[in-house]
Amino acid sequence: MNPTSFLDQIAGKLSEIAANSPAKDIEKNVKAMASSAFTRMDLVTREEFDIQAEMLSRAREQLTALEKRVTELEAQLAAKSAD
Repeated sequence: MNPTSFLDQIAGKLSEIAANSPAKDIEKNVKAMASSAFTRMDLVTREEFDIQAEMLSRAREQLTALEKRVTELEAQLAAKSAD
């Protein structure tokens, strides 16, 4: 008997046993419970998080630019008022 085919047979039998065992049901139940818990936690995906982080970064850049512009306009207004 070929050692490779013998190992393949053993692996096949072990997979078959694992598929029919209570451990498989437990695994399914744990996955379902975890999925349910994560859904209730109102979590976001990494993609959604990255999109929001990018939007926040752009908003900060715009805010900085607007603050600079307001400061410049206030300085111009003060200079005109002083004349």
